[in-house]
Amino acid sequence: MSASVNVSRRVFLKSGAAVAVALSAGGIRLEAYARENAREVFAGWVEVKPDNTVHILFPSTEMGQGSETGLPQILADELDADWDQVSIHQLNKDDRRFGNPAFGKILYTAGSSAVYGYFDVLRQAGGTLRDMIKTRAADKWGVEANTVETGKNRVTHAASGRSMTYGEVVAFPDFAETTLSSPVTLKTHEQFTLIGKSVPRRDIPAKSTGKAQYAIDVRVPDMLYATVLRSPVEGETIASLDDEKALATKDVVDVVTLPDGVAVVAKTLHASFAGRAALDVSWTETSPFRQYNSADTLAAYSKVAEGDAEGAPWRAEGDVKTALDSASKSFDAVYTSDYAYHAQIEPMAAVASVDADGKGAEIWVGTQTQSWTTRTATEVLDTTPDRIRLNMMTMGGGFGRRTELMQNYLRDALLCSRATNQPVKAVWSREDDLKFGAFRPAAAQYLKAGINEDGVLTSLHHRVATPSVIEYFNPIRWAQVDPNDVIAMRGAESKFYNIPDFLAEHVKTERHARILPWRGIGAAYTSFAAEAFLDEVATEAGVDPLDFRRSIMAGNPRGTALIDRVEEMAAAVPLAEGRGRGFAFAGYGDTQAAGIAEISVDESAGTIRVHHVWIAVDAGQIISPDNALNQIEGGVLWGVSSALFERVTITNGQVDQQNFFNYTILRNNQSPKIDVYLDQNNEKPKQVGEAGNPLVPPAIANAFFALTGRRIRHQPLTPDRVREALA
Repeated sequence: MSASVNVSRRVFLKSGAAVAVALSAGGIRLEAYARENAREVFAGWVEVKPDNTVHILFPSTEMGQGSETGLPQILADELDADWDQVSIHQLNKDDRRFGNPAFGKILYTAGSSAVYGYFDVLRQAGGTLRDMIKTRAADKWGVEANTVETGKNRVTHAASGRSMTYGEVVAFPDFAETTLSSPVTLKTHEQFTLIGKSVPRRDIPAKSTGKAQYAIDVRVPDMLYATVLRSPVEGETIASLDDEKALATKDVVDVVTLPDGVAVVAKTLHASFAGRAALDVSWTETSPFRQYNSADTLAAYSKVAEGDAEGAPWRAEGDVKTALDSASKSFDAVYTSDYAYHAQIEPMAAVASVDADGKGAEIWVGTQTQSWTTRTATEVLDTTPDRIRLNMMTMGGGFGRRTELMQNYLRDALLCSRATNQPVKAVWSREDDLKFGAFRPAAAQYLKAGINEDGVLTSLHHRVATPSVIEYFNPIRWAQVDPNDVIAMRGAESKFYNIPDFLAEHVKTERHARILPWRGIGAAYTSFAAEAFLDEVATEAGVDPLDFRRSIMAGNPRGTALIDRVEEMAAAVPLAEGRGRGFAFAGYGDTQAAGIAEISVDESAGTIRVHHVWIAVDAGQIISPDNALNQIEGGVLWGVSSALFERVTITNGQVDQQNFFNYTILRNNQSPKIDVYLDQNNEKPKQVGEAGNPLVPPAIANAFFALTGRRIRHQPLTPDRVREALA
């Protein structure tokens, strides 16, 4: 049965929260958390059982970033829970009561938004249940609630020496009638016992021992396997199909036609691959994408960037045209970036078991969003969300690949299961994912800056020519935000600088390939252009690059402090002969970061080696310093890899790369030494997971100039481009 906690409307409006609890054999569960509009929006965050264990819901998704530990850690701290008694439970349905506030209550894990979005909600939930336990224990003892203390699943009254476990308190038959007579008081930063501490991540033991279950590991009774032969060019369909040899292949069960390909369903994965190889398929060859080549695409985008087509303003201050016309000196340049692949370690896979009536299913999938995954399943089966039973699996990397409308790997599994009346695991090989996946968009950027007589930057125009990512992969969301595409434009706002006349604008270009968000989203290429170009302007102005950044940081003392800090870090290590160092300042969202990269160049081979990266980051309150450090280091390595190696090229609408032998990523023996300074402060948590990536490519490009006196304005800095720059 359920009963409401007696919280007066006056107290509710003051506290901004109300709770209800449900009493069951399993214990007491915090059942509802409502904001100031008195609307129930969150339920079931935490359950305390009579055996004194605490069970916390995890509403996000785990793809290696540590949120599965970090989010419960926040709630457990406010609850004063014993971390050793905490169990964590994955949310396995599209229950918007637990939706991410950073995404308008959609269940969605992307853009370093989990801690950032859920921080206040989790604290309120934990603090509310803690105060209920304190109040009920005080009533039992006949003392004032403010005279009792909580800690590690125990409530105590020091004056009388009495104590009870949380489990004992919630077992009171009348606990559901507990009255909160005053608003919940959340802890001060000095009172935190778990927040700010490096607690061991809960997902690591299973991953280290091979017990962790990913979607690609799932096996269910009577399961079949499916692989898909896809149209080589987007938008083409089957012209003719001969599946006789495929069906004759040992252990092949069926051949299923899909909207963009042909699936071979078999008793084993190897049989499915063999059957796929035996298919005889011809395609329509009428897609307009056949005319696209990535080199031509970048040339076209560059022409647009340098042109006079009006773009959608992303950030505008003052009158940039007038300021540039009247500047003492002005400089301009064009920067370009290739397509890039997500390269997540686990290829795409999903398991679906469709019900006999074809209108429901149980699915096992690694996804960054319960909401959009449920939507995909309901659309494929033309059904309602209540018919979808979702099993959220740990992901072997996501980085934007497992988001929203590009969940055709799940679609494949559902359609094949419905056709065969058996559970089916659809598996994309690495080659499938590289050739038929979606990428960070290609982009061309035109920048023009004006300085005054003192060499101070007074005006900056930043035009980004790239397609709209949101328009492609989520038209519903695009209808709400058009024309402002945060996926395409983040980082171009240069918001940490105080530039009197500034304009960043998005000139939306025609899409020539499938595109998706990528780690750091737009900042992965906008920061490359913005920070490398500022280095050019500083050089032309005759000002040290770090001092040049300081000169435009009025009103941002935290940013200036990061520059000072990273300069001190690098200065402590003597610069080796034959090496150069470059600086960049970037961030992600509200997180600021300053970095210095040290490189060497093999001129004959045209290769750049990054030896050392120093980075100073301000991301507000850090939940788990060790995990934050891991995230920043991982972001730095990601940035080095993308700056030097990663590129997708397209010829006549088809991706040229097949696997990691020709889609090159950073290897372990190429990894630099990384020193991280993490500013731990009392600001609300900001974004950590993307913070290490955006500044690394421009820092490397700037180090290349410092060492050679030459500029490279095309990312990645490949050997052919290095040799061309040095020629």
